[in-house]
Amino acid sequence: MKALSKQTRSIKPAEVEKKWHLIDAEGLVVGRLASIIANILRGKHKPSYTPHVDCGDHVIVINADKVAFTSNKAAKKVYYKHTGYPGGLKETTAAKVLEGRFPERVLEKAVERMIPRGPLGRDQMRALHLYNGTEHPHEGQKPETLDVASMNRKNKVSA
Repeated sequence: MKALSKQTRSIKPAEVEKKWHLIDAEGLVVGRLASIIANILRGKHKPSYTPHVDCGDHVIVINADKVAFTSNKAAKKVYYKHTGYPGGLKETTAAKVLEGRFPERVLEKAVERMIPRGPLGRDQMRALHLYNGTEHPHEGQKPETLDVASMNRKNKVSA
């Protein structure tokens, strides 16, 4: 039997093994899905998690345009951006973003705000791959399918 060590082992960037995960986001609640994705991107699901090293996995999300909000958040949730000019505060609702040209940005922004800011967070966000349809170009990486809906009954919006 191996003796227990009293030292915390900190892994080096060269020792990190990155896996690929595939998530179908159809009907899943945005915030719950984003927190699961953020934990995978950071590597917090691994026993070798090191806060200052990018030890997270790659996440492929298909049907990112079919995510759901609970109650009437789609109409009430407001996203703000500023043009940089005086009085240039623009606002749009989540429903308008989902119907717009880039509906995957709802999920992207939700995940991005759960990742630390700075160079490490930017590296971790590069491992997130969002696609609106069911097709994705990462079949060669052999991603493992992750069933988020079966993890908790609240993860999926019941129709």
